[in-house]
Amino acid sequence: MSAHSSSADLWPAPSASAPVDATVAVPGSKSVTNRALVLAALAAGPGRLRRPLRSRDTLLMADAVRALGASVEVTGPGGAGEFWDVAPAGLRGPATVDVGNAGTVMRFLPPLAALADGPVRFDGDPRSYERPLHGVIDALRALGARVEDAGRGRLPMTVHGSGSLPGGSVEIDASSSSQFVSALLLSGPRFDQGVEVRHTGGTLPSVPHIRMTVDMLRAAGVRVDAPEDGGEADVWRVAPGPLRGRDLVVEPDLSNAQPFLAAALVTGGRVTVRDWPERTTQPGDALRRIFTEMGGSCELSEQGLTFTGGGRIRGLDADLGDVGELTPGIAAVAALADSESVLRGVGHLRLHETDRLAALTKEINGLGGDVTETEDGLRIRPRPLHGGVFHTYDDHRLATAGAVLGLAVEGVEVENIATTGKTMPDFPRLWADMLDGRTAAHGAGPGGERVEERA
Repeated sequence: MSAHSSSADLWPAPSASAPVDATVAVPGSKSVTNRALVLAALAAGPGRLRRPLRSRDTLLMADAVRALGASVEVTGPGGAGEFWDVAPAGLRGPATVDVGNAGTVMRFLPPLAALADGPVRFDGDPRSYERPLHGVIDALRALGARVEDAGRGRLPMTVHGSGSLPGGSVEIDASSSSQFVSALLLSGPRFDQGVEVRHTGGTLPSVPHIRMTVDMLRAAGVRVDAPEDGGEADVWRVAPGPLRGRDLVVEPDLSNAQPFLAAALVTGGRVTVRDWPERTTQPGDALRRIFTEMGGSCELSEQGLTFTGGGRIRGLDADLGDVGELTPGIAAVAALADSESVLRGVGHLRLHETDRLAALTKEINGLGGDVTETEDGLRIRPRPLHGGVFHTYDDHRLATAGAVLGLAVEGVEVENIATTGKTMPDFPRLWADMLDGRTAAHGAGPGGERVEERA
């Protein structure tokens, strides 16, 4: 982990002069968009994604499935009016896939590459070389694929596709990333024998993301047996068979709603996030419970989720193992609370876009905080904070955490706010619109106009 900054890439995080009162339309879910692209590339017929997220990670995924032979055509004015038409074709090589630093691309695409007719090379950002891939690599070899990785268990690597994969049963340790399980399940219907994935390691993180994968497979006509249906614990079975092309409306990304809900809690204000689903497998849905425990209240209606801050922030003792991606934003709010917080179950965050536990500790403490790492999380004792540079380590969730702190602490400068483009393009404008009381909307409205009416 390293940090660097210059005056040119420091974003003065705006402080809130009054409680916020705004409506926000966050862009589509990255997790849903990238899973949908994989399933569409494997389907027996064409599919359409409505309101997909257009960000670095999803554009990398779209380019990756194109490299493997699928067609992805973008239509519409952008934002809520945009849709992507995906026409599958025979998976082919040779090809090169740039994963950037996207966990979904580096882990979901190698099983597709094993089904391609030819070699597929995977490469990416320098940080991608440090992120674990052994779960996917070892599993593919056990299922009959040939993978060259020079024994690293990491990128760069080449998958030598032979046009098919026998499939069958495989044991993996997915304790460092639930994406290892999802990667095998997503392509499992196209394996000759389907796939049975058995997790044999320690605590499995981010289980809601696996449930999302299962739900989306079933919606595509695939038979899946999963633990939550009364099956064997930590075992998933996917039957072989065709996948249907779907016309899918992508839900808003609830994890990306986090900084806006946090703004209501931190300022004692009110924020409505449009189109919050009544039922979802997104981990971000847990924010309703978590931020309510920290002092707010929420109401779900046809307009969306309205969250209201209660005027004080309470500390929290919580196991965030299922919702680890929410940890940076929760830690930022906890640093502004009136009592100690303990965040547990997130040791796997040391292997994310950066070592998120070390980064949060260093950056919050750099503003005068008192954060210590534990074996599997963080202990946060509130202290009066002061201004300073908040480094992001090219991590989008660190950047939005710095923005949340800046609401209550004058003089916070977030280094490389542009890294939010990984999952939330236009974040600085959305943030400014929220503080100004305008409807903060990603992209453009159905008629092509930018949506910025008064709330």
